[in-house]
Amino acid sequence: MIVGPLSGIKIVELAGIGPGPYGAMLLADLGADVIRIDRSSGVNAFGQGATPEPPADLLARGRRSVAVDLKNPDGVATVLDLIAGADVLIEGYRPGVMERLGLGPDVCLARNPKLVYGRMTGWGQDGPYASAAGHDINYISLAGALEPMGRAGEQPTPPLNLVGDFGGGGMMLAFGVCAALVEVARSGEGQVIDAAMIDGAASLMTMTWSFKHMGIWEDERGTNMLDTGAHFYDTYETADGKYVSIGSIEPQFYAELLRLTEIDPESLPKQMDKSAWPELKVRFAEVFKTKTRDQWCEIMEHTDVCFAPVLAMDEAPLHPHIAERGTFTEVAGLVQPAPAPRFSRTPGSIERPPPHAGQHTDDVLAEWGVSPERIAELRDSKAIA
Repeated sequence: MIVGPLSGIKIVELAGIGPGPYGAMLLADLGADVIRIDRSSGVNAFGQGATPEPPADLLARGRRSVAVDLKNPDGVATVLDLIAGADVLIEGYRPGVMERLGLGPDVCLARNPKLVYGRMTGWGQDGPYASAAGHDINYISLAGALEPMGRAGEQPTPPLNLVGDFGGGGMMLAFGVCAALVEVARSGEGQVIDAAMIDGAASLMTMTWSFKHMGIWEDERGTNMLDTGAHFYDTYETADGKYVSIGSIEPQFYAELLRLTEIDPESLPKQMDKSAWPELKVRFAEVFKTKTRDQWCEIMEHTDVCFAPVLAMDEAPLHPHIAERGTFTEVAGLVQPAPAPRFSRTPGSIERPPPHAGQHTDDVLAEWGVSPERIAELRDSKAIA
């Protein structure tokens, strides 16, 4: 059986943090052979030294690691040798860094004209902010994605770093790589992908922009149907201090919510009467506080309320639905999300746990055509480790 739809694709990844590694993880999960270029110093992208045993950076799973000194000309030459035999290069440095290293797009595409050159940044390769430092919270702020998030009368609430780093960043990078691989199979020519988190975060807001143009989105946060403004689309605390989530938007689902909460429909204003939403939220909050989360699960699970318990990270893998689907898996003693999406004929898999920096240097270089003598020379010059 072929493992993964990207089996046979060879990728060189310049190690970084966050979105670049996540994009490379997605590609590795789907069968690509991803070679991670780590720092020869042993210091990782977080500025840390020795990694724990086993390594716990799950975003690095599925790859082999080659440790290279990119300040050493022999190290740069070695990376170029790997790029010559690769289908894809992924890098996440600020604009201009790869060019200064001697690994910019012009150099790499001259060496390998079919190369897909994936660039992952926050602000993009151009524009007034391009050279500035930033993080997820900044990118989604400028994209207009953070301002609407939060409850009425409160400040914007960052949704972890899911929208910029991962949804708008690494996932968009992986999507771009896959699209470019399809195109290069037709044209025979590589190209550069400018994957910017600010662009990706803006793209994720497309439906919200639709609502705005339709006149059904208020600029005041926490007052709309999907931003905790509605009493039928929110989380509620239960008697044991836990929470449940309700998403009863459609009339038939809302009717089921009222039935199972034993709230008399005749005693309520119309569901879409926005002026009544604050009052109704108070009433629903009082009702949900009368039972524990598990009691509400007994009442509402497997119904059309659009209901789910709000689970902690440690709880989620144990839920019967998630356990049956295998949404989480355990590799080298570490529980983690399983590869997604799923394929009927060429399923993805986690081929190996996260590597130590340089763990596979000699094996990878030999496999990709570097002679034993050259490997020894590179080690003597400290170009590799």
